[in-house]
Amino acid sequence: MIDLHSHILPGIDDGARSLDIALEMAQQAVDGGVRHMVCTPHIHKGYFDNTFKSIEHTFLEFKKEINRASIPLSLSFAAEVRVNELIPIWFKQKELPFLGDYNGKHILLLEMPHSHIPQGLEVLIKWLLKNNVQPLIAHPERNRELLAEQHKFSWLQRQGCMFQVTAGALTGRFGDKVEDFALAMMRNKAFHVVASDTHDLVRRPNDMGAAYEVVSAFSDEFAQEVFVTRPGAIVSFEQKNEPIND
Repeated sequence: MIDLHSHILPGIDDGARSLDIALEMAQQAVDGGVRHMVCTPHIHKGYFDNTFKSIEHTFLEFKKEINRASIPLSLSFAAEVRVNELIPIWFKQKELPFLGDYNGKHILLLEMPHSHIPQGLEVLIKWLLKNNVQPLIAHPERNRELLAEQHKFSWLQRQGCMFQVTAGALTGRFGDKVEDFALAMMRNKAFHVVASDTHDLVRRPNDMGAAYEVVSAFSDEFAQEVFVTRPGAIVSFEQKNEPIND
């Protein structure tokens, strides 16, 4: 499996607090069947003011430690970018870390606030698509406005977004309402990839293996598509040293 969303880089956001924890998270991912992971720390203005360069520096240091520990996990990096008015500026300055490319567009992991759909999102999405950037919305199933008014998910679909569901949402880690929403999306084949969004070893572990079982019980073909084939097509291969294995 290929995990497109993780907070494994140590000390850079609200994910891994130390290198030791990050290395254990990497091993946990491997034990769950993950072979490639994209390190996607937050870029959230005023909270986690990471930049392409700061993420790249931390990533390169972490990759050395992964190799030193002989953990069989290949890595690349991007970011989970919170919706804000500076995104077009960052794009023009070539400061947006993309997951990779898909259908001829750069893939941006875009995070809405957990509480609501932000004003101006439609304008931002249209601007991104016009500039050859495909928004991949992170964990829509955990957005409280979407949970309360699920018809608004259809509105987001019509804007041209892709969607990443969190593995733990499919296994009940975030409660019944989130699980029900995620499973409804699964039955409609309404999301495009599943990723761990792992932050630590216990509270927010890597649930990819358990989530794969849930989705494969619904459809083996869909499970392969959202855990392996499409994530593998998206991953930015030029950041990697070795090929992806299923």
